[in-house]
Amino acid sequence: MMHFRYARHTNNLKQLKDFYVGILGFEQIGEFNDHDGYDGVFLTKKGTDWHLEFTESENEAQHQFDEDDLLVFYASSQEMSSLETRLKNHGIKPIKAANPYWDENGVMFLDPDGYRIVFSMNDTWTSS
Repeated sequence: MMHFRYARHTNNLKQLKDFYVGILGFEQIGEFNDHDGYDGVFLTKKGTDWHLEFTESENEAQHQFDEDDLLVFYASSQEMSSLETRLKNHGIKPIKAANPYWDENGVMFLDPDGYRIVFSMNDTWTSS
């Protein structure tokens, strides 16, 4: 079986952890401190087979991304409603997607690094 982990360097490790765990409800499943000069956390959602890894070091992260670089999460209608409420309660407003598909089939937000995250309903997921 193949597993998936998305790893990204940041200058905002604490803010990302607070956002993904405290607001989005992800679970922290591990962390490390001063591993060859890096600190990091591993995050997931219960019942999934993937991880997000965020690392921070004295080397400044220099992100280069555009409006179509996205993390897309497919959720049930109940999860979507809960996520939107939590984001709204924290003053995080949806943004307009460059690709109109995502505005029609989901809701987009920015994480603390300015990366775009889309939450879309499970019934829009296709594997082809």
